[in-house]
Amino acid sequence: MKMILAIMPTNLSDQVSPALLDESYRVTKFASTAGLLSGGITTLMIITAKEKIARALDLIREQIPSGDLTDAAHARVTIYVLAVKDFEKV
Repeated sequence: MKMILAIMPTNLSDQVSPALLDESYRVTKFASTAGLLSGGITTLMIITAKEKIARALDLIREQIPSGDLTDAAHARVTIYVLAVKDFEKV
């Protein structure tokens, strides 16, 4: 199992989340803050099988509007992919 944490502007998460849900990914969405007086940031948490990670990342990237800002200092979305040792639903 793997976990994706995708931190993005809230308006962008409103596009990304349905795209993931349409392909049966389970998405947990929660508000987050990125610095003093910052707002409008959402973190999506997706836990899925290792084999489905590439498609989930593609879906996220497809929803990011293209633009001239491509360096890390101006990134629109920050994505972490983490290994999940244990996963349990109760």
